Amino acid sequence: MDIPDELLCVFSAEVTEQQDSYRIEVPKNEVEVGDVTTDDVYRVALLASASNADTTSSTGSATQSSRSSDRGGPEPPVESGEQRTVDIEDIGEQGDGIARIERGYVVIVPDAEKGERVTIEIDDVTETVAFAEVVDRKEYYE
Repeated sequence: MDIPDELLCVFSAEVTEQQDSYRIEVPKNEVEVGDVTTDDVYRVALLASASNADTTSSTGSATQSSRSSDRGGPEPPVESGEQRTVDIEDIGEQGDGIARIERGYVVIVPDAEKGERVTIEIDDVTETVAFAEVVDRKEYYE
């Protein structure tokens, strides 16, 4: 999947019905610390989750996935101590490498350069981002 440079944020949300329309709520964090501002118009892309096919009822409303957290969102796709090979797609404001994995989940990787393929070990996991250390640097086509 190609991710355009104009992408401002990625998050998971439920589509809810409200009178004669449907609503997707933007997490407050995306407005407070992200690039989203109120009273602006944005394009929104909806991607089906892997669980949608199994949890959609005959009326078309999706039920919450059994893998969702108590807060209503999906669990992070990584765990502390897990190792993965990732591509560094961008450099953040602090100079750290940024990799994106399942569902656009962001992993911050210090001491990594844009375009590098590295094996990382996940140190810390939050609901929206994980932090990792480089354990090995790979040739891009390895």
